[in-house]
Amino acid sequence: MFPCIEINLLKLKHNTKVICDMCKKADINVWGVTKCICAMPEAAQAMIDGGAICIGDSRVENLKKLKNINCKKVLLRIPMACEADDVIRYSDLSLNSELSTLKSLGEAAKKAGKKHDVVIMIDLGDLREGILPKDADGFVKEALKIEGIKIAGFGVNLTCYGGVIPDENNLKELVDISLKLNEKYDLGIKIISGGNSSSLYLLADGKMPHGINNLRLGESILLGRETSFQTRIYNTYDDVFILKAKIVELKEKPSIPTGNIGKDAFGNTPSFKDKGIRKRAIIAAGRQDIEPLNIHSIDDENIRVIGASSDHTIVDVTDSKKNYKVGDILSFKMDYGCLLKAFTSDYVKKIIIDK
Repeated sequence: MFPCIEINLLKLKHNTKVICDMCKKADINVWGVTKCICAMPEAAQAMIDGGAICIGDSRVENLKKLKNINCKKVLLRIPMACEADDVIRYSDLSLNSELSTLKSLGEAAKKAGKKHDVVIMIDLGDLREGILPKDADGFVKEALKIEGIKIAGFGVNLTCYGGVIPDENNLKELVDISLKLNEKYDLGIKIISGGNSSSLYLLADGKMPHGINNLRLGESILLGRETSFQTRIYNTYDDVFILKAKIVELKEKPSIPTGNIGKDAFGNTPSFKDKGIRKRAIIAAGRQDIEPLNIHSIDDENIRVIGASSDHTIVDVTDSKKNYKVGDILSFKMDYGCLLKAFTSDYVKKIIIDK
């Protein structure tokens, strides 16, 4: 049973509804993104019930899990040509930036008797996936020659790699490029996707450029915050997911190791500050399961994570007013990276609650 994550589906549905309602006022629809939670079907359904119009994920393997969810599915990571058949089988739309991959998708779509929708990604400075603006016209011209696919729109990714923050200028550039190409080639596009949870602050500030009609939202729904400035979103929960782990050792020990210090298990040279004798609890979860320095106690502000190895996390409980014992459970909120790691780990149990 431990370590485990408790997932509150009612809170997840609530978060989705709050954010979708906010987006709807600006004529923006929402794709719920499930890659952080490995496309848990129950969570995906909660997003759909909350107002997301479809579900997006980065892996075909995850989209396979959602085949019984009655909604459209989007492959968010640009596909590999070798998975073209599965992309067509398990997704209704995919994000793309390579002509050779579009040709593979077109062939797979024709073989399946389908027409596959694609969103062409434009790189506006974050330097992850996407076509540079100067190359967009030529790309579209060539893409239109490929049978089996249809250009459904254009999109951008920001913040994830280069940390570039969405703003009125770069998203307006996306709109301008999209509308220009739509008019020139009579594309009939329906999607101008203005990014991820990092774009939400523009909506809250009333600065979202007109023409953006889609956002791909994961972290904001899951954790109740936008990601450009880590600001909490009003009337959302930040405790949809709770990590619980048991104390397996509780002892008073020195705060500095004894002996010559070399590399730790992960190749780092640790440093320590002498704080005297401290009471330390070890919980049965480590860096193979979570990001230990990115968890935050939900019921004891006086405990502090001080380090971890692959299987153990050390928590300083000296200043706590609680009388902890071996076998007690500590509960934590997680940031995005920790949640992703915990969901990916088979050693962390996932427990759904509806209350």
